[in-house]
Amino acid sequence: VQLVESGGGSVQTGGSLKLSCLASGDVDSGYCMAWFRQASGQAREGVAAIDTGDGTTSYADFVGGRFTIFQDNAMDNEKNTVYLQMNSLKPDDTAMYYCAARFGVCLNRWTDASRYYYWGQGTQVTVS
Repeated sequence: VQLVESGGGSVQTGGSLKLSCLASGDVDSGYCMAWFRQASGQAREGVAAIDTGDGTTSYADFVGGRFTIFQDNAMDNEKNTVYLQMNSLKPDDTAMYYCAARFGVCLNRWTDASRYYYWGQGTQVTVS
């Protein structure tokens, strides 16, 4: 499984960004895919997750309804794209954002980064 993120950038407070994670290698179902972020000097934290099998989503409390995670695997069973639509961005959202994946459903421990096998290289989000 390979994960490639894109879509990061610099925006002003209140702006929006849409991050993409292209997953290749049999991730059409049965996987938990998640977005994590890591600000400078801070621990990596879970942002949102989605079960690729049934589309069930989970969000961190700090998201507060501002972000939406969704997937698009309709075209190719060997590829899946997971998106993170981020609205009403705040300076506190500034971080490197990573896509992660592991086999199995997300459940309540989706925020535990150590449970993920696959990681992308990250995409920087800066809010000023």
